[in-house]
Formats: sequence, structure tokens, C-alpha cells
Amino acid sequence: MRRFARNGAGMLGLVGVVLVLVMAFGAPLLAPHDPARQYFDGLTLEGDPLPPSRQFPLGTDTLGRDLLSRVLFGARVSLLVGVLANGAAVLIGLLVGVAAGYFRGAVEAVLMRLTDVMTAFPALILAIALAAILRPSLWIVALVIALVNWVWIARAIYAQVLSIRQREFVEAAGALGVGTFRTLFRHILPHLVSTLMVFGTLGISTTVLLEASLSFLGVGVQPPAPSWGGIINESQSYFLDAPWLVIFPGIAIVLTSLSFNLLGEALRDALDLAERR
Repeated sequence: MRRFARNGAGMLGLVGVVLVLVMAFGAPLLAPHDPARQYFDGLTLEGDPLPPSRQFPLGTDTLGRDLLSRVLFGARVSLLVGVLANGAAVLIGLLVGVAAGYFRGAVEAVLMRLTDVMTAFPALILAIALAAILRPSLWIVALVIALVNWVWIARAIYAQVLSIRQREFVEAAGALGVGTFRTLFRHILPHLVSTLMVFGTLGISTTVLLEASLSFLGVGVQPPAPSWGGIINESQSYFLDAPWLVIFPGIAIVLTSLSFNLLGEALRDALDLAERR
């Protein structure tokens, strides 16, 4: 904790993460308006969105809805998808990496060839294809993102398990007749905790960006649920006349991604240094 606290970038990332969490959990209290309500006075006489004002601090969108309220509630959608998708990806990657690295042989060959096949497909293209085949919803989007994000986690876990498996304490456990599952849970998995913590933090940044990309392309979280990528998608034709419709959701995406990246990098530096010592 002391090493992490001395990392200025990490502390900045932590502040950003806390801010995003406050936005997400406090949205019902912080939002000045109903995010789904279309206000009659939320558009100009020509039917254009209103710029930021006292009544609508971030302006309104193309349907006269309060943009600040939609951005706040969009944080809930993005974080929920990010946490669910990244948690599932970490779990799949852990299972594949541990099984391939520990059991070796045919299990290793099948699982790592499957990993190679998944690596050959660009993540965004594969996610778009899966989301288009399945009916888009919050849970389906989380599942799709998990299915394309576990590959790199599995590779990292696989390499680490191969190294741990050759250590003396694992060989001694095998010589003493310790069972496979006991060896995995008592002697191998504890050494993977730091790696899982880093991937669990860094991966949220990737999943938030991927969810925003899918929503922007129309195959992510569907309206009327507010999503940062969806808000930008709905505002494409107004980005010159009403730039606030793109700027504020874009800032939210960048802030969230950058904060989790900085936090994950700081955790990795602190945990790597502790492990080397």
C-alpha cells in the first residue's frame, strides 16, 4: 500500500475511479432530471438541442432529454457491463490458462490452439459479429465482450502456471502424494492473485471502451437505456451544431478508461516489486 500510495499516477487513477463510481451509484440522487423524460422546453423552436444552461447543465439531446442525467445513468450501464464482462473474461482466462499450463499434453494442445484461433480474429470485428447474431441487450453485450477478451488473460495465466509448475514446492507436493486439486488451490492459485488483480483492473478499461464502441455502432446496449456510446451514436448528425452531445459522453469514456488504466498500472508496479523482493 505504501508503494502504491507513492505512485502519483496511480492515486490520480484511484480518484478518477472513485469519481466514476460516485457517478454510477449516486445517479438517482445526482441527476437533476429523469433521463428518459422528453421535455417540451428541451428543444429550440427549430427542434434543435439546447446548449448548457442553468436548467440543463450539460444541455439536452436530440429528443429534449437532459444530457447530464443521461451521462450519469450511462455510467451505471458502462460500469455494470465492464465489471460483468471483465469478471467473466478473467474467470474464463483463469480456467483455460490453469488447465493448459498444469495438465499439459492433449489438454494444453487443444486449449492453446483454441486460444490461437480466437487471437486470429480482431476483437471488435468478432464482437460485432456475435452481437449481431445474438439479440443485443445488456447481458448479451457483457457475454460477447467476455468471449472476445479472455484470450490475453489465458495466455498470461498459462505462462505463469508453466513457471510455477516447475518450482520445488509443487514438485515436493506431487512427491508427497498431494492431490491435483489441492495442489492447484493451495500451491498454484495463490501465486496468481496479483496477476488476476491487475487484469481485473486493467480489463475494465478495455471492456468499457468495447461496450462504448458496440453501442456507438448500434449493436450494444439498446435504447432507451442510456449508454455513453449510444448517446454519441444518437448525436452524430448534430456534432457540429451541438458539440456538447459528443464532448461530454466522450469525456466520460476517456476519464473512465484512463482512470482504470492508471490504477491497473500502479497496482502492477507495486505488486511486481513486492513479488521480486
